[in-house]
Amino acid sequence: MTPPPEQLVGAALLAAGRPLTRREVAELLGVPPEAAARILEDFAARLREAGLGFEVEAVAGGYRLVVPPALAAPLAPLLAPPPLPPLSAAALEVLAIIAYRQPVTRAEIEAMRGGSAGTVVTLQERELVKVVGRSDALGQPLLYGTTERFLLEFGLRGLEDLPPLEGAEFAGLLRG
Repeated sequence: MTPPPEQLVGAALLAAGRPLTRREVAELLGVPPEAAARILEDFAARLREAGLGFEVEAVAGGYRLVVPPALAAPLAPLLAPPPLPPLSAAALEVLAIIAYRQPVTRAEIEAMRGGSAGTVVTLQERELVKVVGRSDALGQPLLYGTTERFLLEFGLRGLEDLPPLEGAEFAGLLRG
């Protein structure tokens, strides 16, 4: 006996422990991606209507089950691990440069900031940025880009969800 599609989707989102793409859900159900999208939307709507304490979130190019923000505070004692200390202003600045200008070299980051890009190491340790290749420039420096974890941590579906920055705004964000 095959379980209903919504039941299988719910179990898959819970069991996966990571966002599932529409294509993965489609393959699981044996349906076209458009049908999988409708099933996901129906499942999300039923969860909202039932008020069961979790919801479907579209993030990082996929879907996952999450606790609604309104319930996060009462559940804080149960959540582990404790959150990492907040990123410094310098780290956030470097992260913004990488997010908006990727792929980008460390030298380009330093030129834009007018200072060191040493926080790249911290961002790599937190799995917010990674090496995505090498530049064709002299010495073939490493190129940095954001990770799926960056999208997850900032609740973005993809880089297109970053707030738009006009040229003057972006220049104002940086010192260099």
